[in-house]
Amino acid sequence: MRILFFVLTFILVGAAVTSAKGADTNTVSSTVVTNNTPSTANAPSVVVNNSDICKTAASTAVQTQILGLATGVTITDENCERIKLSRSLYSMGMKVAAVSTLCADPRVWDAMYMAGTYCPYMGAIGVEAKEGWEKNPELVPEGSVVFTKIEQDIKDEQKTTGLTDGQKLLKFIVLGMAMHSGIVAFAP
Repeated sequence: MRILFFVLTFILVGAAVTSAKGADTNTVSSTVVTNNTPSTANAPSVVVNNSDICKTAASTAVQTQILGLATGVTITDENCERIKLSRSLYSMGMKVAAVSTLCADPRVWDAMYMAGTYCPYMGAIGVEAKEGWEKNPELVPEGSVVFTKIEQDIKDEQKTTGLTDGQKLLKFIVLGMAMHSGIVAFAP
């Protein structure tokens, strides 16, 4: 029994020494550096507090490992400005000027034309304004759907008759003179 006791003691002591020795050889040492934080690009805050300026703000930022960029801009709302200008003109009693200001927008120009209340043209209103716009199509706001359709209809009519308004007038005058002098003329 004694021998068994010595054998078990010897095995236990040997196992303890071996495991302690194994733990000494498996230690790992490392160093953690915490003083280098990653850089960050922050988008600037563009403050537009006054609601009477018709501007909005936008900002953005991009960060890479080496370089960071940030920018901010204000964007002008031209339609908002046009409405505010028109209200100011109207409040000063300048109603035609207020309508003219709004007519710079092709959507308003089209709506007015389709309603039969044509946008003012160089101080003229009503039918006189309509004639002024038709004589000077280059002044119609760009993007007008109605006037593009009107111009296309005029071109299509000229293609079918083959004559412009001036040529039609000249033809009418020549035929009228011929009929007045007694010459029989047939015009297609």
